[in-house]
Amino acid sequence: MHVPPIPSLTTTDPELAGLIEQEALRQHDKLRMIASENYVSTAVLEASGTVLTNKYSEGYPGKRYYEGQQYIDQVETLAVERAKALFGVDHANVQPYSGSPANLAVYLAFLNPGDTVMGMALPMGGHLTHGWSVSATGKWFNSVRYNVARDTGRIDFDEVRDLARRERPKVIFAGGTAIPRTIDFPAFAEIAREVGAVLVADIAHIAGLIAGGAHPSPVGYADVITTTTHKTLRGPRGAMILSTAEHAAAVDKAVFPGLQGGPHNHTTAGIAVALREASQPGFSEYAQQVVANAKALATALAERGFDLISGGTDNHLILVDLTGKGIGGKPAAKALDRAGIELNYNTVPYDTRKPFDPSGIRLGTPALTTRGLTEAQMPQVAAWMDEAVTAALKEDEAALDLIAAEVRTLVTSYPIPGYTP
Repeated sequence: MHVPPIPSLTTTDPELAGLIEQEALRQHDKLRMIASENYVSTAVLEASGTVLTNKYSEGYPGKRYYEGQQYIDQVETLAVERAKALFGVDHANVQPYSGSPANLAVYLAFLNPGDTVMGMALPMGGHLTHGWSVSATGKWFNSVRYNVARDTGRIDFDEVRDLARRERPKVIFAGGTAIPRTIDFPAFAEIAREVGAVLVADIAHIAGLIAGGAHPSPVGYADVITTTTHKTLRGPRGAMILSTAEHAAAVDKAVFPGLQGGPHNHTTAGIAVALREASQPGFSEYAQQVVANAKALATALAERGFDLISGGTDNHLILVDLTGKGIGGKPAAKALDRAGIELNYNTVPYDTRKPFDPSGIRLGTPALTTRGLTEAQMPQVAAWMDEAVTAALKEDEAALDLIAAEVRTLVTSYPIPGYTP
């Protein structure tokens, strides 16, 4: 059953309700290890499904373009104040619809078309919106990219500094989507100050770890911080931009009216709930456990001959090069999904294969940890992954189905918020 229940939806649109039921059962029955996914609490689900979705609220609290904002203003202010307190920042904007729009707002706030922006190259673990060629950010701006070292899989800051000195970017992005190691915000800040660039820390993947004290914070180093509100933060699908007081007006103007109309108030409410949950002592324990689980899983995978980029992980994320296993990332990911282990195929640094058929897989432990799994279960997860890859090479579908059954048996002891089969 769903919590909150969906009887009206079931009556009004049984076809859609059936699809939601199937998706809920899928989320329950699998080891969900996509590093950017998680489970929100029942409270976040409830807040996100309220009558707040009925209201238009263009503008900001106290400065709206529509009437009837007496309570909406309080909802948004609550989310803003909680974000400021949780991350220790001067200013927070909770209106961006998602992470990519939040990053686009940074461009609008600090750059003109053709200006130079510097970010990590996408194949190295960066994000599309950090200036990659197929993104508007790579088409409308002069994008320069830094890499990781071939031998270590880590950022070489001497090379980053040389690139910044040569190209003189106006904005430097720190962060990405497939970085398994601690991001050195002080090193980035030193380089940004030297060349007069605005440093933007994209913490979408690690926001919850930062809030829980399991990863160093960029506050005090980065001028602007962008983040999604899901992933490790366990909120709804939204985003925030955090900044110093100096940049507050530019950020707000870029979000509205620069890029967006009215905010999604039901999402803002869900964000407010998630921020309150992240401020509780138990969330710190959760964040620390996410990292402990990732480290334990990385160790178990390495022992089984998996080639981990950078040799391991410091956070929630593991990036694996499957070249040595004799299989591509895409067929491995599809086989693992059939085996009840959900992750994504991913390029690895200096990958010789194409992005849609890369050499690697990316996985993480946030959702497993939310369900209550600990280091004790990670060797078994690694064993299943190894067995599934071997089965994929042999095209042994029966073996994959057997693993999936074993996974279902395990997860029955670890319920998920919002649904009980």
